[in-house]
Amino acid sequence: MAEIRVTMEVGSDGVALITITNPPVNALHPKIIAGLKEKYTEAMSRPDVKAIVLTGYGGKFSGGFDINVFKQIHQTGNLSLLPDVSVELVVNIVEDAKKPSVAAIQGLALGGGLEMAMGCHARISTPDAQLGLPELTLGVIPGFGGTQRLPRLVGLAKATEMMLLSKPIRAKEGKQYGLIDELVSPADVIRVARQWALDIAEGRKPWLSSLRRTDKLGSLAEAREVLKAARQQVKRQFPNMPQHQACLDSIEEGVVAGGYAGVLKEAKLFKDLVLSDTSKGLVHVFLAQRATSKVPNVTDRGLKPRQIKKIAVIGGGLMGSGIATACILNNISVVLKEVDPKFLDRGVKMISGNLEGLVKKGSLTQDRAKKTLSLLKGVLDYSDFKDVDMVIEAVIEKIPLKQSIFADLEKVCPPHCILATNTSTIDLNIVGEKTCSQDRIIGAHFFSPAHIMPLLEIVRTEKTSPQVIIDLMTVGKIIKKVPVVVGNCTGFAVNRTFFPYTQGSHLLVHLGVDVFRVDRAITNFGMPMGPFQLQDVAGYGVAMAVKSIYAEAFKGRIFQSDLVELMVQDGRQGKANGKGYYIYEKGSKPRPDPTVQAVIEESRKRSNVLRGGKAITVSDQDIVEMIFFPVVNEACRVMGEGVVSKASDLDISSVLGMGFPKYRGGLVFWADTIRANYIYSKLSKWSEIYGGFFTPCSYLEERAKKGLPLSSMSTSSSQTSRARL
Repeated sequence: MAEIRVTMEVGSDGVALITITNPPVNALHPKIIAGLKEKYTEAMSRPDVKAIVLTGYGGKFSGGFDINVFKQIHQTGNLSLLPDVSVELVVNIVEDAKKPSVAAIQGLALGGGLEMAMGCHARISTPDAQLGLPELTLGVIPGFGGTQRLPRLVGLAKATEMMLLSKPIRAKEGKQYGLIDELVSPADVIRVARQWALDIAEGRKPWLSSLRRTDKLGSLAEAREVLKAARQQVKRQFPNMPQHQACLDSIEEGVVAGGYAGVLKEAKLFKDLVLSDTSKGLVHVFLAQRATSKVPNVTDRGLKPRQIKKIAVIGGGLMGSGIATACILNNISVVLKEVDPKFLDRGVKMISGNLEGLVKKGSLTQDRAKKTLSLLKGVLDYSDFKDVDMVIEAVIEKIPLKQSIFADLEKVCPPHCILATNTSTIDLNIVGEKTCSQDRIIGAHFFSPAHIMPLLEIVRTEKTSPQVIIDLMTVGKIIKKVPVVVGNCTGFAVNRTFFPYTQGSHLLVHLGVDVFRVDRAITNFGMPMGPFQLQDVAGYGVAMAVKSIYAEAFKGRIFQSDLVELMVQDGRQGKANGKGYYIYEKGSKPRPDPTVQAVIEESRKRSNVLRGGKAITVSDQDIVEMIFFPVVNEACRVMGEGVVSKASDLDISSVLGMGFPKYRGGLVFWADTIRANYIYSKLSKWSEIYGGFFTPCSYLEERAKKGLPLSSMSTSSSQTSRARL
């Protein structure tokens, strides 16, 4: 692997080619920043250098500032780890130099990479290179002058869209907006950039400083209108994200007081935001997602993934059709099996509908949708299973049915075929009990809708072979999922951790708290919807199917009521029939249904947990804590039993699988910001009043008493991790 360095080669034409080398994306590590300063200083002092071309090694310009430096700053609070790039390097050394620079862009120029390129006096690129400033996804703003130069190059409206939505564009589009000066083939990019650099140095092309341009900003009144509209949009879309308003503050400073004043304002805001809780949370989630690709005793064994060309999906319902859609969208042939022609036809129509939905959104062409659908074959028997590489069973949660299917699969599939189940709750040892192929049985738990939701929970048993895990992880990445490997138990990692989420909300309602107030408190906390609306959307069938499974597995710590059954008896099916806790009508937002109160009152009467018939008094913070602290408690059990190999796997799973607010860093990370002793004391108090549902587990108690973070799994004296085995 190439070392981290910056090199300079001076050609006979008098152009110095400065190359950033830090694979895989040439991130701007502090060593790279120091190297750039050194090479530029050398180029300026050499009389044989007329101009400079800046490029990146291996067909990529630069993916931006090294995120690991943010992590070090978050751990130490030491802002001096941030090198001075914006003023010292981009303004003083590159943009205001006595010799011109031209950026030669291939592959990508993102974040600090694009900011470096915008500090150059021209930009030459290949047509498909990705250009963008995604810093806001990490809780900060562009910090190397991006909030000033991008509006001056592409106009205020386009620049605010690209920054606020972290939306990259292709260089082809960048040329139309003025961000790129010329589009060329990869073979010509360096040659053309050298010629541009010489033409600028020798006066044949204009010597332009992006920071001093004002022609694309419009009048002050126009600029203020654009910024006012952007602020209103941000308030609606990102209410808990300080970086978005800060980004607009920085842009406005530059518009009103000039580019250099804007650069100084940006640098100050950037430093303030780096140490914010939002940045700490978002950087943690980013790194947690990266860390999912490392699984102890699996990915460190030198195993190579086998090619999976053909997958069979059993069951064409909501989950099966979604899984099949995800596979064919990524060029994997799918055999879809159903029990009768009517169900098969419905499954194929659902898949076709999924593709049509993507065509309407503009993310798929009609022609591509047609080709994609040709990869699907519907069948009613196992005759096409003789050459499949993987089967994913996605039938209803009935143990005898799943056992019978797996017994059949063992007979009809080739011996190398991976046998996967999409069960969301049932122990895999029970599913594969009647087979002799337990080394190739694995859980492939998708989240609904499966072709859209990004998480894939890969469940291993003690007998699942590492090769099978590697193969499924690879398929997960091919179909654009984030695969997280977990151990085998009822509910696995995500559904088990979050089973108290629904139950806690039900308990609060049975203690007299208004159902719609619960949902409001939880959405204000940052969840995409409250637990009751989520139950409406998911449908009551799942809740009823898993009720007895959870009651058996988690005796002594569950809250049970008849509420869901009473909802069904009252003719309510949630979103499916337009009537649940909310009323659902096409073209309008769900609205609370006041008539549901009668059902809730009946359930309260039956559960008899209201003391003296009087509702409890709680704040919104109490609601959030009484719902999420039991979830944290169950997460502690999951970590204590080694169901996950690292706490960050639960963080990324909670964000991608359950919609936990990303800016809070995931469930365990958030819990650690509150501290174990506070959570432990609250749960202990509630368990005395309301019983076993709130009783803190030993893992949480141990960390509360020792003052340790919940994420410190290594100190636990638990059994060997079921996720790493």
